[in-house]
Amino acid sequence: MIEAYVTNLGKYNEGELCGEYLKLPAEKEDVKALFERIGIDGVVYEEFFITDYRTDIEGLCRYMGEYESIDELNYLASLLADLGSWELEKFESAIDFGEYTSCVEHLINLAQNLDCYDLISDVNTNEELGLYYVEQLEMLQIPEHLENYIDYEAYGRDMSVNDGGVFTNHGYVINNQSSFTEHYKGMHIPDDYRIFAYPDPPAKMPIRQQLEMFANMITAPATEKLTPALDERA
Repeated sequence: MIEAYVTNLGKYNEGELCGEYLKLPAEKEDVKALFERIGIDGVVYEEFFITDYRTDIEGLCRYMGEYESIDELNYLASLLADLGSWELEKFESAIDFGEYTSCVEHLINLAQNLDCYDLISDVNTNEELGLYYVEQLEMLQIPEHLENYIDYEAYGRDMSVNDGGVFTNHGYVINNQSSFTEHYKGMHIPDDYRIFAYPDPPAKMPIRQQLEMFANMITAPATEKLTPALDERA
């Protein structure tokens, strides 16, 4: 659903671009493996930033920044992966509507409140909206002999202003004034979505092996140092 190009910040500051796309949703082991490949070890290099995003969801990339939480991005991607095609169209339309889009936290909540929006498919102009309200919703009772005299575009424009609706690539979307529930408030990401982890540290050498190596170093014969001949010292 979302691909984030994770870049090693320390190496970037040293003049080296070292990064890779992380496909989300992902697992903790995926993050560890990526970090290991790009040199983020949690010791010498701890920080990263995101230099690019790729997604099929129209309009989403412009609301995600360089220093997003991998856990939050995974939470959002997981929610979106569970949506059907119609719900994804409504999500894209809700993004165009412009509410709850200022940060990933808001987008997470938006994905869980799509019932707050109504999307009328294939209605993309004021004229089509006017016809929809008259013919489908029967908002006006128009005698048949007057139908050709109605300015559907003007009527649709008025209804759009009253609704506060927006035309999108998928149709006409409005906020139906249902109660919007904040399921996520920027804290306590559910455990199922928490995937951030540094690579495992290298395994420590057993104590016995360390002692054996130390003993070998002490007992190893010193390299004979050759002294110059007397005639060479003269």
